[in-house]
Amino acid sequence: MMRCEIRNATILDNIALQDIYAHMHPNDPEVSEPAFRNALTLSIDDPMQDIIVGELDGIIVAVCTLYILSNLTRGCRPFGLIENVVTHKDHRRLGYGRQLLAEATQRAQRIGCYKLMLMTGSKRPETLAFYEASGFKQNKTGFQIKF
Repeated sequence: MMRCEIRNATILDNIALQDIYAHMHPNDPEVSEPAFRNALTLSIDDPMQDIIVGELDGIIVAVCTLYILSNLTRGCRPFGLIENVVTHKDHRRLGYGRQLLAEATQRAQRIGCYKLMLMTGSKRPETLAFYEASGFKQNKTGFQIKF
């Protein structure tokens, strides 16, 4: 497995991120570059959010977002939530997504989170196996309302 360089996203990554997210949900409505750049700026400026990218030879090959949420139970320890895990379609099954999840896990532990969670809408066995191989256990039931 090749190692990718792991870092937080910057505003200069806006075009690359917009491209890689299109690999996640190709049927999502198009967002203008200025609107995406504005949303990215807000995310980067949020101290409780890390957009973690994996870069290979100057190209972003994977991304995930780690949210840290304050909490009033578990000794007031926060918890982490991972969202928008995606690897560029040309770089899948090479370990880059797993490297980002390992980085997000380490960050959540360093901050003192009592748990780290993620949800997936995928039913594909290879996707579920990927999350389990990354240390996540399927042990809760999730509910959502989509708007």
